[in-house]
Amino acid sequence: MDFNEAKLRIDELKKIIEENNKAYYILDDPKISDYEYDELFRELKNLENQYPLLRTSDSPTLKVGDKISQGFKEHRHKYRLYSLDNSNNFEDLYKWYERVKKEYPNEEDLELVVELKIDGLSCALSYENGNLKIGATRGNGITGENITENILKIKDIPQKLSKPLNIEVRGEVYMPVSSFERLNEENTERGLKEFANPRNAAAGSLRQLDANITKQRDLHFFAYTLISDDKELVKTHYEALKLLKELGFNTNPNSFLVKGINQAKEKCDIWETERFKLDYATDGMVIKINELAKQNELGYTSRAPKWATAFKFPPEEVWTKLIGIELSVGKTGIVTPVAELEPVQLAGTTVKRASLHNFDEIERLKINIGNEVLIKKAAEIIPKVIRKRENEDFGVYKAPEICPSCKVPLKKEAGEVALYCPNVWGCPAQLKGKIEYFASKEAMDIDGIGASLVDKLFDCGLIKDFADLYNLSVNDFMKLDLIKEKSADNLYNSIQASKSPTMTKFLTALSIKHIGKETADIISSEFSNIDEIINASEEDFIKIDGIGDKAAKSIVNFFRDENNKEILNKLKRYNVNPKGSSVEKISDIFNGKTFVITGTLSEPRSVFEAKIKQYGGKTSSSVSKKTSYVLAGENPGSKFDKASSLGVIILNEEEFNSLIEGKINE
Repeated sequence: MDFNEAKLRIDELKKIIEENNKAYYILDDPKISDYEYDELFRELKNLENQYPLLRTSDSPTLKVGDKISQGFKEHRHKYRLYSLDNSNNFEDLYKWYERVKKEYPNEEDLELVVELKIDGLSCALSYENGNLKIGATRGNGITGENITENILKIKDIPQKLSKPLNIEVRGEVYMPVSSFERLNEENTERGLKEFANPRNAAAGSLRQLDANITKQRDLHFFAYTLISDDKELVKTHYEALKLLKELGFNTNPNSFLVKGINQAKEKCDIWETERFKLDYATDGMVIKINELAKQNELGYTSRAPKWATAFKFPPEEVWTKLIGIELSVGKTGIVTPVAELEPVQLAGTTVKRASLHNFDEIERLKINIGNEVLIKKAAEIIPKVIRKRENEDFGVYKAPEICPSCKVPLKKEAGEVALYCPNVWGCPAQLKGKIEYFASKEAMDIDGIGASLVDKLFDCGLIKDFADLYNLSVNDFMKLDLIKEKSADNLYNSIQASKSPTMTKFLTALSIKHIGKETADIISSEFSNIDEIINASEEDFIKIDGIGDKAAKSIVNFFRDENNKEILNKLKRYNVNPKGSSVEKISDIFNGKTFVITGTLSEPRSVFEAKIKQYGGKTSSSVSKKTSYVLAGENPGSKFDKASSLGVIILNEEEFNSLIEGKINE
């Protein structure tokens, strides 16, 4: 490549990288994989090294991140945040170590710390006298976004340290894979856009302009760096990790102190496969010089420390052929396209199917049956189609106009991406989905009733809806293939045993749009029986803390529907009687009292919530003038401050137990 060709390619690469920086850092919506981005970045860096005159001050190779978004106030970092250079193979990793080792020729093996590289959103937390003052995103490394209000919503970020230190703590905000999957399932049910991976879910959740949305998402934090002007506080990175834990932070347990690059490589080899057992996404290992004095001596380039590198795991991506697109209809009628693939090995498993999310995604990918497609395991779990081969045109798969199950014309609501079937009680796929979900563990918890059995019962005409499960006899089950008397007895008994569910489980089981388990639990705590819920108005529901307009309208419409009324009447005839509360009430001493729980207590928060409900009280997530008591554990944060300003009674755990005992004695 001559000088002019190099200039053209460098300009092209800079434009592509800047566009993808914006998509990744600002929009939280990456268009290419990390591996593809790293390859583009490496190509640009190599060309600039070959032709130094073509390297300009605005090159992405000299910068960290991207500009901040306009939704938050700008925060100028006291200490600059750098990016990391990547080693994509062991040859690069050894070269990095050799460069570092040249500075210390008399030492046989340097002490290194090897840590998992968490795939989340980098944040810097500033503490003064042990109190959290500012939480900010990395931004371009010099200025970031002040997201303090949202940071306060993350339960495992301490707002007050165990020691009154002036420090800055850096770490990664992440969303567990299991929570990411639940969030996408909920978004699918609501017809909302799905997140591409846990990193985007975490970033999108943390950078919400409404902090209450951040609070509703299951976000966590791993601390990995401590910075202090007191140079005597810690001498090594490994000591800093220990101190961070003592101060109240979560640090990743998979951090290792090793000697020399060979031991570091061993850890990389192990975790290339072990990472799949974790409930959070990680795409590599970070290797750092342990001694802080050596880190200071080695210093930085314009964008990255010389004393650290990220070893990126090989990409879990593979090409295969799209041989079909299956249309799946869920319990709420949403039609989801699923890619059927020529079987291929990916991340240790044989993959035959992959997610296509929705028909807008198919349009964006410009794919159709017959295309060669690149698939990867999003968050190392869910196979997903990323893109097709360039210059391969089979047209674009056309979204269906009628339901594949019942042939009724599909609809699409304003502001939503999902197509759905409106034929709620005439669509076999929806009905089967509702029955299967009704029997699931998080709903009525009927052991043995799964998708296969529901299909057989429905197709044989033994059931038409979930209420019909309670009209089945042992002989009905024995009419089905391969079901013997003992299995039939067990199925019958499981169904009968489910007739007295908690109100939360019962409401959850009904598959009411916008009413998940958490919302069902809130509603259950406000009403004493199902008839009160059925007869309540939208205004009654909206008055409840935590119930929005959409949920209120949805539940009222559900109970007004004639088909739903008939099913509820059938359930009553079959003696299905939900309990009025998720917990058994043993006293009314907290009747009319509302509690807010904050901070870390001796047992999980759910234990105290259940106890409050047992004694007739209610719990809320926010402090107001209506709050009766705040139960505060360690590191209580802003709720404690608000309660103090409003004059709300604040109890510690011992005082809470004394309150119960005192009331009982009365």
